[in-house]
This record gives sequence, structure tokens and C-alpha cells, in this order.
Amino acid sequence: MLRPLKTRDFALLWTGLTVSLIGDGMFFVALPLQVFKLSDSASVYSLILLAWTIPLVLLLIPAGVLSDRFDRRRLLMLSNTLQGIAIAVLGLLSLTSSIELWHIAVGVVVYGGAEALFGPAFGAIVPDIVPHDQLVEANALDNFSRPFSLRVAGPAIGGLIVAVFGIGQAFLIDAVTFGLANIFLFMMQPRIAHREEGEVIHLSDAREGFAFVRAHRWLWGALLSSAFGLLVFYGPWQALVPHLVTHKLGGSESDFGLVLAIGGLGALSASVFIGQRNLPRRSLRTMYTVMAAGTLMLTGFGLSSRLWQVVIASFFLQALFTTGIIIWNTTMHREVPGDILGRVSSLDWLVSTSLIPISLALTGPLASLLGEDTTLIFAGLLGSVAIVSFLIIPGVLDLDDPTRKTPPPPPDSPSEPGDASQKHSVIVPPPATPEWTFFPDDDPE
Repeated sequence: MLRPLKTRDFALLWTGLTVSLIGDGMFFVALPLQVFKLSDSASVYSLILLAWTIPLVLLLIPAGVLSDRFDRRRLLMLSNTLQGIAIAVLGLLSLTSSIELWHIAVGVVVYGGAEALFGPAFGAIVPDIVPHDQLVEANALDNFSRPFSLRVAGPAIGGLIVAVFGIGQAFLIDAVTFGLANIFLFMMQPRIAHREEGEVIHLSDAREGFAFVRAHRWLWGALLSSAFGLLVFYGPWQALVPHLVTHKLGGSESDFGLVLAIGGLGALSASVFIGQRNLPRRSLRTMYTVMAAGTLMLTGFGLSSRLWQVVIASFFLQALFTTGIIIWNTTMHREVPGDILGRVSSLDWLVSTSLIPISLALTGPLASLLGEDTTLIFAGLLGSVAIVSFLIIPGVLDLDDPTRKTPPPPPDSPSEPGDASQKHSVIVPPPATPEWTFFPDDDPE
């Protein structure tokens, strides 16, 4: 599992990401507490999350084009800089007791826009610097770092800082972590952009990524299943669970941090387990199963009447989701050509998150009408059904076919630790047959 860390650039990338994610873990504790301090309403917090996700969704396609045309390392640094500035401003406003809800809304709009820039660039840079046979381990390390930072170390430190010093200090420390992350990114070797000298960048370049997604049923099927799953999962998870812990169950800020931290332990356990093995033989079927089961865990939150029950549900939810994410990221890195991976990654983010604003907009009214517990229960049930229903699409599990021939990795992909100077490419699977294609057959002229 640790072999990718022998590659200098990946070690720097991973370390920088881990540092900034610890700060993000503090942010995810501080943000809802700051909102609830100003307005004791889950609906208001849903609107703040909606303001976060709208620029994320709108900017993903341009961000994907940029990530395939410019040095991805520099794009990551730009994203970190914008996010650090936005959070630092929130921290200063909170410290001076002058923060208002509209300040938070503006801050998360900037944060979400920068996140759109970060996602495709990070998703595409990993196979540029990691040997092809170490992608499972690299993705396991990534998904080890994320839950450890976001759900264990970050929330634990954030809860302590909020309790001892205050919310504003937690924001400011998070801002500092983005600067530290940029130091590690700066130490990485610049990467050659996938474009010719003097080439003009057009948003129409995104059509190449769209065409690739359209031609592969396993790809667009997974993206759509994720979109419909998140439609019923994301709003209740982000807006109702914090309110459930701190209000219905009477938990403190530290208790909410504990719920996130135990979920992180579940994700860590899954990362270690998968990192020591290759992907399961029927990896896509496994991915659909664990993502549906993870979504079903929302029902456990809705049925919980004690804090320890929420903690258990959080552990299994994060463990199941992390397993699915590792499988999906590794599949993307192996099957999508490196020169369009940024655009395909941006479409992955765009389609998967496209219905999140609707989820956030509906969560508050539904919780007011049905009750928070009932909303969580039905969200878990409907979300899991929505995910597994895509298994009926012919060809969506084509990559699981044991008779499918997979050629060896291309000779120009990195094969030794540190050998990342070559442009990365991966094997392109056979295109989907035309009789079952979700998207229109004709490209716009």
C-alpha cells in the first residue's frame, strides 16, 4: 500500500493534500456550528450548502478543459489559494463578531468555485505521476488520507479548537493549511501540458470528454446512478445529520466531531483493507452494492435515538462509501486516456453532483413537512434503490466480463517510482454498441 510514496511527486502531493484536508475537517465542524449560531434552522444551513454547490456544478466543465490543457499542479495551487483566502475572511469576520449569513454564503460560493477547479485537476494528475500497477494503492492512500484528515484528525482538532478558542480560530487555522499545502505542491516537478504551443483553448474542447463518456455504458451508467443516489442522499446527510446530533440527541460540538471521526475510522479501515489487495474480480458490481448499502445507512440515522447508534451508522456509511470510491477512481485511472482524463473527471463531478442543489433545496421543506427522522429514513431507502436500479441497463457491467481482454499498460506510462516525465495514457475499453446509448447519437455542430 505504501509503494506509491516512493514516487517523490506523489509523496509531495499526498502530504500536501493531507495537511489541507485536516484543515477542511476543522472547517466542516466549524461551518455548521457558525451557521446554527446565527440561525437555529436546518433549512438555512441547507441554503448555505446550496450556495456552495451551485458554482461547483457550473464551473466543472471549464475546469476540466483547463486541467487537460495546463499544468495541473498550478491549477491545484490556484484552487488552494482561493479557498484559503475565502476561509481566512470568514475567520476574521467571526473573530470580530461581525459575521452574517450572507458573508458565509459569499465565502462558500468562492470555496465551491475553487473546489470545481481542484477536483478534475487532482483526479487527472495521479496517473501522471504514479506507475500503472500502483494505482489501486495510490487511490487507497488517497482515501486513507481523506477520511483520516476530514473525519478523524480534522474534526477532533476542530472540535477542540472551537471548544477552547472559538469558531473563528478554526477557520483561520484551516486557511493556513492551504498555504502549507501549496508549499508541497510547489516542490513538485512541473508537468507538461497536454496542448500544442500557441493552441487556443475553447470550451468546445469539452466535447471530446463528452464523446468518450457517451460511448461507454459502464461510465455514463455509473455517473447517472451516482447523480440519482446523491439527489436523495446529499441534502439529508449534510443538513439534517448535524442538526440531529446537536439538537434532537442533545450532543455537543465535540459529540458532532466524534460522529465524523468515527466515520473516518470506518473509511480508514476500508482503505487499508482495499490497499492491501487488488480490486475485486467483479469490481463494478461490488461498487454498486457498497454504494447502495452506504446510502441505506441514512435509515440508521433516522432510526437512532442514542448517540452511540449514530456513531455506528457513521462508521459503516463511510467504510462502504470509501470502498466504492477507491474502486471507481482506480477504474477511471485505468480506463480513461490521460490526455482527456481531466475532462472526463469534470463530467464525472458534474453529472454526479448535478442534482445536489435540488437535494439541498428540497431537504428543508421535506424535513419541515415529514420530520427530520422520516426524511432520513426515506432518503436511505430511496437512494439505495435508485443506485441498484441502474444494474438493469444492458452493458453497464461490461468491465466485469471475465472474457474481456485487457492489454498490458502502455509503454509510455510511468513504470518505475519517480519516472513520471512521460505523458500518461491508459487502455481505452471497447466502445458501447450503439443500440443502447443514453446520450443522443449526433454531436452538435
